[in-house]
Amino acid sequence: MSEHPIRPVATSPEDITRLFVEFSNAGDADGVASLYHPDAVMAYPPGRVTRGRDAIRDMWAGVLAHRPTFTPETPLPTICFGADLALTSTPPGDGAGARAQVVQRQDDGSWVRIIDQPEFQTPTD
Repeated sequence: MSEHPIRPVATSPEDITRLFVEFSNAGDADGVASLYHPDAVMAYPPGRVTRGRDAIRDMWAGVLAHRPTFTPETPLPTICFGADLALTSTPPGDGAGARAQVVQRQDDGSWVRIIDQPEFQTPTD
């Protein structure tokens, strides 16, 4: 038996968000981390930047230990730059701010996040 489960990979930029919800709801921090490039950067927790897949995995393990439930969100249109870079985003359910990710196609054809802005608030006056 393998120590590492075989997980689905993102075969399109849009797959990443769906897989994130699946892995997160299963409490699978390793699965969530697999959606990130080894050198990815993530603007989370608020006011900080988490750098690298291992640090992102550790951060998500802490979050997922509290067993939050994530619901799929309807993505905004993906914006592609060439064949290997794309910007994906989703509006949060509460209508405040947005989530945005820069994703990159890997040599094997799968896609991973390289920059992740999980949520940012729009300024209010």
